[in-house]
Amino acid sequence: MANNLNSGGTWQRKRMGEQFRKTFAYLFLSAGALVMAVPFLWMLSTSLKQQGLEFEMPPKWIPENFVWENYRFVLFESDILQGFMNTILIISLPCLVGLFTSALAASAFARLQFPGRNVLFIMLLATMMIPGVVTMIPSFILFKSIGWVDSWLPLIVPGMFGAAAAVFLLRQFFMTIPKELEDAAKIDGLGPFLIFVRILLPLSKPVLITQGLLNFLAGYNDYLGPLIYINSPEKYTLQLVLASFQGFYSSQWTYIMAGSTLALIPSLLLFIFAQKYFVEGIALTGMKG
Repeated sequence: MANNLNSGGTWQRKRMGEQFRKTFAYLFLSAGALVMAVPFLWMLSTSLKQQGLEFEMPPKWIPENFVWENYRFVLFESDILQGFMNTILIISLPCLVGLFTSALAASAFARLQFPGRNVLFIMLLATMMIPGVVTMIPSFILFKSIGWVDSWLPLIVPGMFGAAAAVFLLRQFFMTIPKELEDAAKIDGLGPFLIFVRILLPLSKPVLITQGLLNFLAGYNDYLGPLIYINSPEKYTLQLVLASFQGFYSSQWTYIMAGSTLALIPSLLLFIFAQKYFVEGIALTGMKG
């Protein structure tokens, strides 16, 4: 009887401890989410304020009058739509072709046996440790010497050859695919490329969507690259159009925040619809090193 009481008390204490940990975790995550949401809420609030009231003290989170004119100006009297179209045109090929070439290289590192494979992979990973600012000037000199400055080519062509981070992420997933599937395909007479196309790619939908989403966000939010290579206003990307609202002596913060809010919508929608595959892809790529 006493043993039953003791075991019952122990079970209740364990249950209470687990409930406490869950409650603490939820409260901690909720507080973190609120902290992360504050900049977005302030951006949204500022986008609906009158010019000159952005930094009023004490700050007002909810404007007395919602100035929707800020959004009308950004949409119809600025070049934000042209900048958005330019951005989509620039990132389309790097996202699609670059994703394919990264997957092709990742499958070679994960599934093929060839001399120096591990050495080459380590060298590829080592390129991830080189800061972008180190190669910025040499890259600019190279593209200027071949006449690509003030064009979209420096922003499109390099991305079509993939990226080390993408190769690493995709390789991690390809290594989790059972070897038996590949052996069965070889028995059916498929070569390495057909195995890649018919076996590996169809099984890699979550990780491909994850990497495609990361590629899209990287290109969509890129500011430094277009700033370096593009000079003509008609070729400006979305980020450069938003930056054009900011001058040396004064900045139109309400327009900047309205444009930033509009620019956030495609990324937000894309992540919402691809969230399932994004989470699954991140989880799967961590299964095996």
